[in-house]
Amino acid sequence: MDDRLTRRELFRLAAAGMTAAAGRPAWAGAGAELIWGIHISLAPVWFDPAENSGIITPFMVLYALHDAIVKPMPGQPLAPSLAESWTKSEDGLTYEFALRQGAKFHNDDAVTADDVKFSFDRYRGTSHDLLKARVAEVAALDPRHVRFTLKEPWSDFLTFYSTASGAGWIVPRRYIEKVGDDGFKKAPVGAGPYKFVSFTPGVELVFEAFEPYWRKPPSIKRLVWKVIPEETTRLAALKRGEVDIAYSIRGELAEELQRTPGLSLKPALVQGVFCLYFPDQWDPKSPWHDERVRRAASLAIDREGTNQALTLGYSKITGNPLVPEKYEFFWQPPTPQYDPEKAKQLLAEAGFPNGFDAGDYYCDSSYANLGEAIVDNLQAVGIRVRLRPIERAAFIKGYAERTFKNVIQAGPAPFGNAATRFESYVVKGSPFVYGSYPDIDQLYQQQAVEQDPKRREAILHKMQQLVYERTVFAPIWQLAFLNGIGPRVGESGFGLIPGFPYTAPYEDLTLKSA
Repeated sequence: MDDRLTRRELFRLAAAGMTAAAGRPAWAGAGAELIWGIHISLAPVWFDPAENSGIITPFMVLYALHDAIVKPMPGQPLAPSLAESWTKSEDGLTYEFALRQGAKFHNDDAVTADDVKFSFDRYRGTSHDLLKARVAEVAALDPRHVRFTLKEPWSDFLTFYSTASGAGWIVPRRYIEKVGDDGFKKAPVGAGPYKFVSFTPGVELVFEAFEPYWRKPPSIKRLVWKVIPEETTRLAALKRGEVDIAYSIRGELAEELQRTPGLSLKPALVQGVFCLYFPDQWDPKSPWHDERVRRAASLAIDREGTNQALTLGYSKITGNPLVPEKYEFFWQPPTPQYDPEKAKQLLAEAGFPNGFDAGDYYCDSSYANLGEAIVDNLQAVGIRVRLRPIERAAFIKGYAERTFKNVIQAGPAPFGNAATRFESYVVKGSPFVYGSYPDIDQLYQQQAVEQDPKRREAILHKMQQLVYERTVFAPIWQLAFLNGIGPRVGESGFGLIPGFPYTAPYEDLTLKSA
């Protein structure tokens, strides 16, 4: 702690000797540094938008380091960003973007239409096949104008391009061609409000303000993300003043945080939903092939009890395993029931009166406490599983490479709408889809080209209803992400972008005056 105070004092002294240029911030006192306690290990793959895996976590990095053509921002689900405007043709086949004058990368190169085309061509993340199948051509018309031509009208082009993938987050062509993909991950250059300083795997990631950022100069000079996977250690660091923001503080620790003078609990109901996925349900030899077994697992989950215990009742139990409430085309299913006796009855009807050994239960280790609660629920009705918590980057990799079996505790959380969630987690072809249902696949193709919003909504509602009726997933809840902030924080950024779990936009964050 003494070292940290010394470092901050040095920033204060350095700032006192600065003369601020016109229109640029005078870094001073409390505005020198903001420190997070991060709940997961950070992966260099998240520094590169081209490899976006369709989960929300990389956007924690993207909003600091990079910028997009358009992106979710406060008050706007698709806000003009590197593109100051765009137009769509009457036939729905072409989109033209006008780039913002003066937008720069951190190496002082201008952001051009050539970089936009390069970023799209280079994208190889989860939605790669979908985007390449639907986009006929990307043309840089001049340095500030780029045109996308589609093969057929596609209502969700902007949603997929800008928020459900990394294809619309722009990287510098000349720099990447110079250093290569590996070099870019070691020293990434973006066009966002903060530039990369250093990364120590498993320890910390450091950014520094990029003052020429087009939207406005950031208020805080230096951001430090410290990797602290253990929840009790994160809270202790927050109480000692070693970090200013601590992600994911739950249960009794969250109650302790609320009781601690000077600290504040910041619950954020996010677009992340949690559910159980049964990857073996398409295998006739698996117990999970029987819908009664999957329904029994759902009935065994004490959602409300776990909600009160872990997230203090802030999570929302909607019954929809994939699509968060308030997303476009959300369908409200019946409220899920907690009925362990009915679960046992269904298991007996399915031929398992004494339950069965269900193997491993895979989960992201940062949500192992949720896994522990549900494992206990399942075992209470005779579904015997073994908890297998895996660090997030490795968990996502194993999930996407289809190496897991038995039960997966999934947490779909990317930006988008009901259609983008289905593309990533239900429809044939996605890395997170182990099997699919032909009628749902067919409905997905129908809604993708449907231009009438009401008819499209009806199709997407039907798709969600089929997933519910077949118990393709067992819903848990829409997550309330509980976080702690210390006394130095002014604007924390929580909740500024609706549904986003992390602190953003980073250029809007402030610290209180000394």
